Amino acid sequence: MLDELDKKIIAAMQKELALVSQPYREIADAVGISQDELLSRLEKYWHSGQIRRMGAVLRHRKVGYTANALCVWQVPEIQIRRVAAQVISYPLVSHCYARVAHTEWPYNFYTMIHGHTRDECRALADKIALETGLEDYVMLYSTREWKKTSMRYFGG
Repeated sequence: MLDELDKKIIAAMQKELALVSQPYREIADAVGISQDELLSRLEKYWHSGQIRRMGAVLRHRKVGYTANALCVWQVPEIQIRRVAAQVISYPLVSHCYARVAHTEWPYNFYTMIHGHTRDECRALADKIALETGLEDYVMLYSTREWKKTSMRYFGG
């Protein structure tokens, strides 16, 4: 169970790290604890599975990956794990997840493919299709980005 200090730490960690020599000290100061305690609690969260990772968020459009496609696939349920293992190996795939298919929308496997051009996205989707043996997929290209943030917990 998370206490109030845990919630303050998690909220503070959701913000961008300051570009300073000791960003964790700055966060610790903001929540009123020592840097050692902050790091100890972050390690505890990681070992307990309460957090999985901390990392940088690349603003893909700003570095030239302006073609982005949500590629939806029909994957036989028995093949989901095998297909996922293949697809997640591609660096240009940022998201990969299964969903429940419906009669009016039969796609149950979703990938987000990023590229410099739509042709680059299409080439990767074609390669994935060939390597996995999947034939039924649709590419839905992004036309405008309205929001791109991670989830915010505890008022972060």
